[in-house]
Amino acid sequence: MGECRLNHSPQDVSSKLEEQKAYLPSDIALQLQACLQQPLGQEILNQLFHLLKKYDLAEEAVRLERDAQFKTILQGLTS
Repeated sequence: MGECRLNHSPQDVSSKLEEQKAYLPSDIALQLQACLQQPLGQEILNQLFHLLKKYDLAEEAVRLERDAQFKTILQGLTS
């Protein structure tokens, strides 16, 4: 993914999650919803937004790669 200089708010990420929720594995969608209830750093918000962006249009291999990145981020938030 390319660098984006725009900082995304928790509301931006929540909105993007709502748009893409139907395409995400349900366990990841639920964990993302839960983690967005806590304060997150700007870097994490930006990462989540860009992983969610156009998830529905991504090829299966790209989705699997993004799913792995989601899991890594979520594990880091819960440990």
